[in-house]
Amino acid sequence: MAYQNNTLLFQKIFDRQKHLQLVPSNSKVSAWAKKLVGFLFPEQALKLFTSLADMQLQFDALASELTEILNATTACNNCNNEGKTKQFFDNLPTLYALLNTDIDALLDGDPAAISEFEVIRTYPGFYAVSFYRIAHALLKLDIPLLPRILTEYAHTVTGIDIHPAAQIGEYLHIDHGTGVVIGETVQIGHHVKIYQGVTLGALSVEKQMAGLKRHPTVGNYVVIYSGATILGGQTIIGNHCVIGGNVWLTHSVADYAKVYHESGTKIIETK
Repeated sequence: MAYQNNTLLFQKIFDRQKHLQLVPSNSKVSAWAKKLVGFLFPEQALKLFTSLADMQLQFDALASELTEILNATTACNNCNNEGKTKQFFDNLPTLYALLNTDIDALLDGDPAAISEFEVIRTYPGFYAVSFYRIAHALLKLDIPLLPRILTEYAHTVTGIDIHPAAQIGEYLHIDHGTGVVIGETVQIGHHVKIYQGVTLGALSVEKQMAGLKRHPTVGNYVVIYSGATILGGQTIIGNHCVIGGNVWLTHSVADYAKVYHESGTKIIETK
């Protein structure tokens, strides 16, 4: 039964749908990415390949599915979707090599990590970073919507929020990871270790700052401990720095610096 006072609401919703940018469901887009990760890393695959020819068939199917997704995304009209699919899969060896550096970083940097299998199958840091790497590669090809869908899917699964436009080097180690936020214009070097609850964010979220460098730059061989917040597009963390837990930083730090948060604890005894 339609109530009369809903007529205006229905009209607004009906008018709104005329301007939608159609895109396949988030579940379809993320399912494609999960199959791609499973293709690259059998540790996450639902089935193993029986031959190289079987692998080629799966590779071709993944490429066809990406083209199908792009063709169904109205924001990708006139984007040469087959050409973009070819570019993405031509660059797959580079993506694979990058992800293997992330696996090495987790395995070498976490005393609790027993094997590559464990890292690939169980570590939320690797799961989130694998989706980020795929999303970033798509974004570099000027593919709209899909990159953000992928990183937000990984966010919901892992609690790790990485914007697909962030620029991240090799050997990224996100340990535990829950609550990590890495903003759109963040730049991260190589061999960086980030613990849970870290925010690499902006000092201001005003809309007129869109397109500007709003988020910090992190050098090479940096460790950022849990709960640290580093803000601002002009904030640069030098190479080989250690940022302690719960630190709040809005200014740059030179190479080899160690930054710690000092706090006092008071115990009040009552009878």
